[in-house]
Amino acid sequence: MSYTLRCTILSLGFVLVALSPLPAAAQEYPAREIRSICNFAAGSGADILVRYYSDRLARLAGKPVLVENKVGAQGNIATEYVARAKPDGYTIMITPASSTLAAARHIFKQLSFDPVRDFTPVTTLAKLSFAIAVDAKRPIHSIAELTEYLKKKPGDGNYATGSNTGLVAAELYKEMAGLKSTHIPYKAAPNALSDLLGGEVDFMSYDVTFLIAQARAGRVRMLALTSATRLSMLPEVPTMAESGFAGYDLTPWFGVVVPAGTPRLIVERLAAWFNQISASDETRKFLENVATDPFPGDSESMAALIKAETENWGKYVRLAKIEPQ
Repeated sequence: MSYTLRCTILSLGFVLVALSPLPAAAQEYPAREIRSICNFAAGSGADILVRYYSDRLARLAGKPVLVENKVGAQGNIATEYVARAKPDGYTIMITPASSTLAAARHIFKQLSFDPVRDFTPVTTLAKLSFAIAVDAKRPIHSIAELTEYLKKKPGDGNYATGSNTGLVAAELYKEMAGLKSTHIPYKAAPNALSDLLGGEVDFMSYDVTFLIAQARAGRVRMLALTSATRLSMLPEVPTMAESGFAGYDLTPWFGVVVPAGTPRLIVERLAAWFNQISASDETRKFLENVATDPFPGDSESMAALIKAETENWGKYVRLAKIEPQ
């Protein structure tokens, strides 16, 4: 065999290797069920979104998507679990990433995971608002009335929440209103609601996705939204900024992440499926019903958003004078 022919064959071999498909495991994905990890308890606002998107993902992927609620440490238990999972696309996390990733490093002195290094972003999904809410039976109809009520209680009363966003939202309100109310953390939103209605806590700082159903049932009254603008589904509820707290704007968002090192083909396939779900009329109606807006994206845009939001939430935590736990 001539030298020229040998070189030609070798060159062709390198080209074939370069053009060869990714490993069969990535090409065939998904070949079995996918585990969808939820940071918060069944029945919570986060759980409602996770179960909706997981169900629609199963339809597109052609395999079951099993939701697992891993509750505790304001979402950190589930987040750490996913960080340590095998990066093969069979463990995903649909999460309020502005809270569980961007805000987490400012809320806790030490984390057992790195919010950036240990995850690969897939895509953003939706934006939502939190709200300050009280028992609907109480004669409190505004943030001003709540503030006045709390200042008459020993220690300015207390409040319930179960997430980083809820904590920052309430503490920012406290700081701006000059209150000393005590934070009571809850693992499950229904338990916090039960204590609110039982008079154990004075107000809740929770996502509107959970609170809107309780408001429609006449259990709670939402006094103000944390977002910069009112919601079309709740035109009667003012924002915190409109309630006398200029510059107050907390608008958390949901996204999907997988363990770092997950093959690019799988990340792109998941992103395409999730954006297809978000673009459907069915999803738009679902999100509208739970006072949430679609927020599609991709891996790169979500990575950039996490970076920017990490800085933003650091500012919020400092403004609220929250001491890391």
